[in-house]
Amino acid sequence: MKVHINSKLPNVSTTIFTVMSKLASENNAINLSQGFPGFNIDDKLIELVNNAMKSGFNQYAPMPGLPALLQQIAIKTEKCYGYLPNTETQITITAGATQAIYTAITAVVKNDDEVIIFEPAYDCYEPAIEACGAKTIHIALQFPNYTIDWNLFKDKITAKTKLIIINSPNNPTGSILTQQDLDTLFDLIKDKNIFVISDEVYEHIVFDGVQHVSVLSHTQLRERSFVVSSFGKTFHTTGWKMGYCIAPEFMMKEFRKFHQYIVFSCNMPIQATLAEYLKDEKTYTSLPEFYQTKRDYFLSKIKHSRFIPMSCKGSYFQLLNYAAITNENDFEYAKKLTELHKIASIPLSSFYHDKQDNKVLRFCFAKTNETLDEAAKILCSI
Repeated sequence: MKVHINSKLPNVSTTIFTVMSKLASENNAINLSQGFPGFNIDDKLIELVNNAMKSGFNQYAPMPGLPALLQQIAIKTEKCYGYLPNTETQITITAGATQAIYTAITAVVKNDDEVIIFEPAYDCYEPAIEACGAKTIHIALQFPNYTIDWNLFKDKITAKTKLIIINSPNNPTGSILTQQDLDTLFDLIKDKNIFVISDEVYEHIVFDGVQHVSVLSHTQLRERSFVVSSFGKTFHTTGWKMGYCIAPEFMMKEFRKFHQYIVFSCNMPIQATLAEYLKDEKTYTSLPEFYQTKRDYFLSKIKHSRFIPMSCKGSYFQLLNYAAITNENDFEYAKKLTELHKIASIPLSSFYHDKQDNKVLRFCFAKTNETLDEAAKILCSI
């Protein structure tokens, strides 16, 4: 008998990030598709990693994380959000934010539960939900500002709703949630047994004087929430795959049950490095200005193009509307830009379950000015 796999994820294929990056490589195109910084990390980080390895931080870290790093995360959280989590029971170091999100979903979601996500949504949410035997309930953010229709959200809540996943600053749109949004969310679920995952990996990349409103600063909402952060996004080290999750003790207890069998513990020398690096708060408080300069530079260079920039309040992605140029669907147009014009982006329809197409592409501006100059020259020539 020939064996076969009855796939648990029959509808999952290669991610759009891999597809577009491969296309960019094959066509020698400027890659503004996949979201990784195109510049070097701080030399201090490299020095600290080297020192950590020489100092013997090369074996397994404690399952929840290196105590020194947990302590620095707690200090940072209190400085930023006025909340001091317990380092022993409420913080866990993870192998990147994606692992944290997967683990959190697995910890609370069971077969036949329903999980609400907002689209366009980062693509790691739904496969994890599906792998747990649960159903994803999709709610489209309101175009063009990508805000939540809370009346629609209220109508989507059922007796089966177990989890809500929010993302602010949002990837791919760059939109952010406000204090009023968090208050409304809590009011609508406060009497229900519903959990929240707050994906806040771009928490330190916000613009125009706006402050990131974390679930951790919401006294009531944080008591039912997993909040996920990413050192990779904050310190330009996406290849290190290092993040963390903060949650109430009763939720973190379940989280760690799965975490210990998914990865057990995370890279020890990197944890030792971050514990030392976080002592200087400027390493993260300087990010809004740094990335706003990048965003503004990119926008200034494409201001004479036919692409229409959309609002970007956070993250390191800029959406461009191309409706004035062509009526082609966004995937075909993104492919054409890569093959013919040598610049790669991400079509926004890839972030919708029904491939909703608003003629919008996502461009990553976390690149050197030289790369942004080249990209802008191409965009202005179209």
